[in-house]
Amino acid sequence: MYALIEFKGKQYKAESGSLLKVARIDAEPGTSFDIDSVLLLAGDRISVGAPYVPGAKVSAHIEAHGKDKKIIVFKYKPKKDYRRKQGHRQQYSVIKIESITEA
Repeated sequence: MYALIEFKGKQYKAESGSLLKVARIDAEPGTSFDIDSVLLLAGDRISVGAPYVPGAKVSAHIEAHGKDKKIIVFKYKPKKDYRRKQGHRQQYSVIKIESITEA
C-alpha cells in the first residue's frame, strides 16, 4: 500500500517504512506528526481525492536534519565585466513513514 501526499508544496510517494527527504521541519528529531493532505491511496483499491482523500492520513516521525551539497549560482554577461558567484546549501529533514490509514 502506498499514498501520494502533498507536504510543504511538493508531492511525495509514501510507503510504510520508507524514508523521505523533505524541506526542513522546525522540530526535534524523534517528533511524530500526521500528514492529512493525501492525494491518492493505492492498495487493494485506488482512492483518488478531489483534491484530498477524506479521512486518510499518513503518520511519520523525524529521523534527522541535514544540509544538501553546495550548489554554485554563477551569473555573468560577456564583455561587460559582470560576474556574480553565490553558493547555496538547502536544509532538509529525513522523515520515516510509520503508517498509512484510510477512512
